[in-house]
Formats: sequence, structure tokens, C-alpha cells
Amino acid sequence: MSRISLKILLPFIFVIIQPPGVFAAPVVLGLRHERHGLGESQRGRLLVEELRCVACHADDGIAKKVGPNLLDVGWRVDSLFLKEFIVNPAGMDPGTQMPNLLEHLPKAQRDDVADAVTHFLVKLSLKEFMPGGAKEEEHAVGKKLFHKIGCVSCHESGQGVGLVHVPMKYGMDSLTAFLFQPLHTRPSGRMPDMNLTRDEARSIAGYLIGMEGRGGLRLKPEAVKVAAGKKYFEQFNCVSCHKLPGIKAKPSLALAKLRVGKGCLSVQPKGMPHFYLSAAQRETIGKALKGIGKPLRDQARIQQTMVAFNCIACHTRDGAGGVSDVMFKHFGTDEEGLGNPARIPPTLDGVGVKLKPEWLRKVLFDAETVRPYMHTRMPQFGEANLQYLPMLLEKVDRLQKVEFPEPKRDDRRKYREGGHLLVGDKGLNCVACHNFNGNPSPGLKGLDLLTSFERLQPSWFAHFMRNPQKFRPGIVMPNYWPGGEAVRKDVLGGNPNEQLLALWHYFSLGRSARDPSGIRAEGTDLKVTNRTRVYRGRSRVAGYRGIAVGFPGGINYAFNAQNGTLSALWLGEFVSVYWGGQGAGNFNPRARPIELAQDVSFYRLSKNDASWPIQPVMDKENPVNPDPLYPRNRGYQFMGYQLDGEGVPTFMYRTGEVAVEDTANGVVANRVNRLERRLRFDASKSETVYFRALTGQVRSLSATQFATDAVKMQVPEDTALLRGEGDTRELLLKLKLPKGKSEIRIRYELLR
Repeated sequence: MSRISLKILLPFIFVIIQPPGVFAAPVVLGLRHERHGLGESQRGRLLVEELRCVACHADDGIAKKVGPNLLDVGWRVDSLFLKEFIVNPAGMDPGTQMPNLLEHLPKAQRDDVADAVTHFLVKLSLKEFMPGGAKEEEHAVGKKLFHKIGCVSCHESGQGVGLVHVPMKYGMDSLTAFLFQPLHTRPSGRMPDMNLTRDEARSIAGYLIGMEGRGGLRLKPEAVKVAAGKKYFEQFNCVSCHKLPGIKAKPSLALAKLRVGKGCLSVQPKGMPHFYLSAAQRETIGKALKGIGKPLRDQARIQQTMVAFNCIACHTRDGAGGVSDVMFKHFGTDEEGLGNPARIPPTLDGVGVKLKPEWLRKVLFDAETVRPYMHTRMPQFGEANLQYLPMLLEKVDRLQKVEFPEPKRDDRRKYREGGHLLVGDKGLNCVACHNFNGNPSPGLKGLDLLTSFERLQPSWFAHFMRNPQKFRPGIVMPNYWPGGEAVRKDVLGGNPNEQLLALWHYFSLGRSARDPSGIRAEGTDLKVTNRTRVYRGRSRVAGYRGIAVGFPGGINYAFNAQNGTLSALWLGEFVSVYWGGQGAGNFNPRARPIELAQDVSFYRLSKNDASWPIQPVMDKENPVNPDPLYPRNRGYQFMGYQLDGEGVPTFMYRTGEVAVEDTANGVVANRVNRLERRLRFDASKSETVYFRALTGQVRSLSATQFATDAVKMQVPEDTALLRGEGDTRELLLKLKLPKGKSEIRIRYELLR
């Protein structure tokens, strides 16, 4: 082990010598909110869930929170910090939920056990920990971001989750990687994904670590200590919270058999995990134990979820939560004229009847947003943690039902023109404060009105339009039907119901809706200039969640984000977006595309000749999708995308347990037009994955080159598997992925 300077050791010495009496109780952040809204039994139950009591004390009625992934902890965390954290978790990270497992041992033995476990954990990592501090500009930008996008809501000094230990724990590279994709390391979602770019993640890491940085040990694992550490990891049942392959957890006393004041709930546990619970926490848990096995009612489960994930730091629901007076200053907006609703995230009262279920899932799991002017970002907590929530909200929330019937054919023009008139500056002038169809309002830049039909349920829309202030107090929006009377008596006979139907029908037209008077329209043909351009929307060549990418040289491609597939290539002009549709609208290539398969690209076949799973096809005879979770059931999960400095996207997704980063660049050289694609993998274990590269009349040119009449592909050596006959041939790549990071490169040459 390298020599340690006093400068490195000082922070550790300061923390380690603190007596047990000063250790902070474990922090469950939502319970610190003065309006968390939970009764005593719910608080006790939440503590049991958040502290992972059921990891050792089994109970089927309690949610099982997953502990951090330790497979790469050796490169993420400074080994000196790691050892001292194992010895004394609450001393190194005050408020941590990690219990002290070694307190009952003599000090020398504690140190030996922690040292061995550290060697074992460091050995699991494929890379070494790299220390280092931030650049001055990274620190400054990171500080601004930290306070702007919402980090401070959970990490407020003195009230939130503490970050004092961070400079001792991380290096710049490891903290950047963690902030960029926190759910990979902490799958429980309590540290959510804030939709950061890599540069943003690095800047915030720089702010938290500082310009000097600390640490610097590079531990070389010793075989004897690694073996001993593995035994200790099993002996102290660490695997109950931190799953590792090859180590099984040992069951303990069932939760129903626990007794108040005994074991972990005693003031000074002997030979048991010591959480340093406060007296109030011990009492609350003790009172909750009696009926803790009973399932929560739906409303109570929603309340508990809001507190567990600290949604109440930004949102209100049923009188609970909300932005505190102290934190209000950190919530900003680019549209000051829209008032507090443009800076403060919306209330969640009635959200289950406000948003359509599919849109709610997009917000929770796909980082969909319609408020670009709001600085605070909506965190992504992970679908595995909240997949039940949209259905539960829809079940619980109620509102008097209002239906908008589809206008009869002869009436459609009347309602279409009525809605068009009302939205424009010669009607209710909605465009004075709202964007429309991607075009900016001449005044305030509020929500794009064309998202209304895709997002909102008709009942909520009808009630909201009649009384906006009731649903969003303080909103800068007039009531155009005060007392049930229409302001505009000259439109549709002044009938409020008719006018609301006209607006709803007009919005339902999506991108095909004619621009209202008072809005400036962008051309329907999108151009690529000197920077890569990305456009999202539905498309015949890319499915419901299509993404078009155009490069300055005239090479374009489409990516199907629903299934994780590069689905089309074309040369020339980019896309047209004037087709009918909702939300972002449809796009269509401006030139004849080379269409590729739209099924999932990655899959684990049982054998080389096993059939590829094809996505369901719907038509008039079969209008219902028989497998709506087709991509997810095949292991695919879209994780979003990031743009580099030139606007080139990298798509991030998962196939099973393998993370994929997918980047393509258009290259024009020597009159050859090609797309160069780089696929980077990060696998938790070595495994074989098949990639479906090309379909149709595929012919082999060499061991690494294959072609159709429209495209020629170059693939890595020793991967190609060409199978099938005639028009149904498939080129598969059999990828034997090692544990950790690897990559392949594929080249597409466009032949027309």
C-alpha cells in the first residue's frame, strides 16, 4: 500500500475518533419534511422498508428495497474510505442507512475484518480507483447546476442527505459516472437519475469534490485477504442487502416475530446490526410492528411512495409536501411572466385522472417533459421501483366524468374551425401565452397546446378549462367561461360545451392542425445545416417512438426507440413533419429510405437456428396489440440519449443486464456515403448476445462483408451468422461479450 500523506488522512481521523453518541440517526429524507402527511404506523412501516429490515427479516407484505451494487465499488470508491466506512459507517457518512456490523468486535479485529472485506470488494472491480480534483470552470458550472436543476432539494445543507463525505469517497471519474447513471449503482432509485449529460455530471462532480480532491490510495488486493474478505462478507450476511454472485443470504427471524427493544431495536445492540436509531425511530418502528404484515390500502401506498422517494420535496398531494420557503429561491424559470406555476412543479392532486396512463408512464420512465422553461428537472426513479404507480393513481383518483364525442362527419369542419378561431389571437388568444405545434408564442412561451390531447384526459381538460385557478392556484390564465357563461358569445352560439368540444377536437388533429392566427409557423421541411439535427416523433420507418438523425453531409438515419433498432437510412434532404399526428407529430424521410427491420435488435437465442422474436403486427383485422410489452419482454429498455458538442446523439439502452451505448456518424469520403456505428457494451457478466444486423435478400461478400441491393455492411470478424433463404435471410452477429466494457464497430455503405 502506498504511503499516505497527513493531508489525506486528516478528514478520516476527524471522523473516526468521534464517539458513538454523536452519530446521527439514519436519514429517511421524506420524513424530514414538515408536511410529510404520514401517521405513526405509516412512519414505522416506512422506516422498516427504507432501512431494509426485510432483507434479513422476511415479510411478503413489505416492499423490498434493493441495496447498492458493489460489483464495481473498487473503482468507484477510494479504498481507504471504503475500509473506514465498513468499520464505522455512521462516523464516515453521518445519517447513512448502512448499519454498523462490527461494533461488537475489539478494535483490532474490526480493522482486520474491514481490511479483508475491502480487499475482497476491490478485487471484484475491473478498473482501479483514480483520485483527482476538479478544474476551476467545472467547479463553478457544477455549483450553478446543483442549485438550479433540483439537487439541492434533497441535499440541502443541514436538512438533506449529507455530502460532506463525498470528497473523501470519490474521484472525479467515478463520481461523474455515478451521477450520469446512478440507477446502475443504486437501483433502489432513492438517488434518482437527473437526466444529466456527461458534461453536466462532471461539472456537478467537480463542485462536490472540489478542486483539490482527496484520497489517492491504489490498493493492490492480496489473495489471502480477498479470500478472508469473502468469508466475512458471507459471515456478516452483507449479501442480504448487496447481492453478489456465488454468495447466499442467511435467513433471520421473521419480521412478525421481532420484539420491541430487542435485537436491532435495542438501545445498544450486541452482536447485531447497529443503525444508531433515535429513540423516536425505535418507538415508531416498535408500534408499527404489530400490524405491519397487513397490505397497505391503495391511498396509503401512494402516500408512502411519495415520502419514500421524496416526491413531496417538489410536489404537493392531498395537503402533504410542497416546496419550503427556504428552498423556494432555488426554483427558477425562463418564463418569469408565467408566475409560480412556471417555476414550481405541478401538484399531484388528481394526477391519475389528469394525465393519460401512457403519458404518465412517459413522464415517470422515459423522461418526457413539456415544461422546458422550468429549471428543476423531473428525476427518473427507475421503472422497476415505480411500475405500479401509474395504475394505482388512475385507480384512486376521481373526477366527474366528461366525454367529448367524436364529431359527426358533417360537423367536423364546424368544430375544427371553431377551435382554430378560439385558440388564435382573434378568439381567446391562447397563443399569447402558449407555443403551438413547436412554434413559439409571440409572448410568453407556455406549454405547447398541441400536447394537450396526448397528455390529458378529457374530463380533467373540461373541468380545468372552466376553472383553471381551482386546479393550479396562481396560474396566469383567465377563466373564459366564468359562472358557466362563455366570454365569446359569437363562436358556436356561445355554448361552453360546444366550445370546449371544438378545442378538444382541434387539438386532437395534432400536427395536421392548421396554425392559429397569431402564431409564426416553421416550415414543414426540416433542414440540416452545419450541425447534426435530431427530431423526435412517430414515423412509418421508425415506429411510435421514432428519432430521426440528419448529418451535414446528407446522410440520415432513423432510430426506433421503442424497440432499440436502427430502422432506416437515406441520402439527401432530412424529414418532413407536416403529417397528422399528436404531440411531437409524425415525420417522414424527404428521400426514398432504405428500410431495415423494426424488431428488437438484441436478443439471447437458445441456439443459432432459433427463431428471432418478431414484433406484433396490427391491422384492421387485428387492431389490438397481442403483446404490448413486446420489447420489454425481450429484455429491452430505453434509457434515453445524450448529444455531444456537434449534436450527434448517443442512444442508451439495456438488453437484459447489458448496458449499450449506440453512436453513429455519417461520413462522406471518396464519393462513398457511409454510416459508421459504434456499439459499446457494459456487461455485469460474460454472456453471448445475438444482434440482428440485416434482413431480406442478404448475400455474403466475405467473412466480414454482406450486402443487399441497397446497403453494404462491414461487421467484426468471427461474429457473422447468415441464415435463412431468399427474401427472408437474416444476418445475425453472435457477440460473446466479456464481463465489463467492450465494443464493436459496424459500417453501413449506402448504395442508393
